[in-house]
Amino acid sequence: MTEERERVTLPDEIELPRLLDFYELQTPADTKIHEFYRHLRNGELTTTRCADCGEIHFPPRIVCPECMGDDLEYVGLPERGELFAFSEVRSGASIGMEDELPFVIAIVALGDVRLSARIDDARSDDLEIGDTVELKVVEIDGPADHERVWYRFVPVGE
Repeated sequence: MTEERERVTLPDEIELPRLLDFYELQTPADTKIHEFYRHLRNGELTTTRCADCGEIHFPPRIVCPECMGDDLEYVGLPERGELFAFSEVRSGASIGMEDELPFVIAIVALGDVRLSARIDDARSDDLEIGDTVELKVVEIDGPADHERVWYRFVPVGE
């Protein structure tokens, strides 16, 4: 992708164990689902499908929770989905997000997969169940020596 992404910043120090910063664990040395992050860096949201039973899982897995098979492959998810449910966070935000209040969190339906995500560029009064949203990949600044990304969604003006 050649378009410039928005950049979000995490605090340099968090007084919690390092393992709670899941954004950092995006390299082959750190996780067996590093392909998910590689695809996301390229602007593609993916997940795993079991080659044995056909089940699709989100988040990506290394073992199928349905049949316990380990023959999983990455499959693409749609870039657009529908709001299944949403709420606006007005207080009690996670560490590092206190200055971003208020913001919308949602369950987004992408075909057979439903996932939780932040919805940028909207307030809850602007949204309705069934509204179309589109994938937005953001870069994560903070204490790591490699590029980190995560996904969000934005409303599609129709």
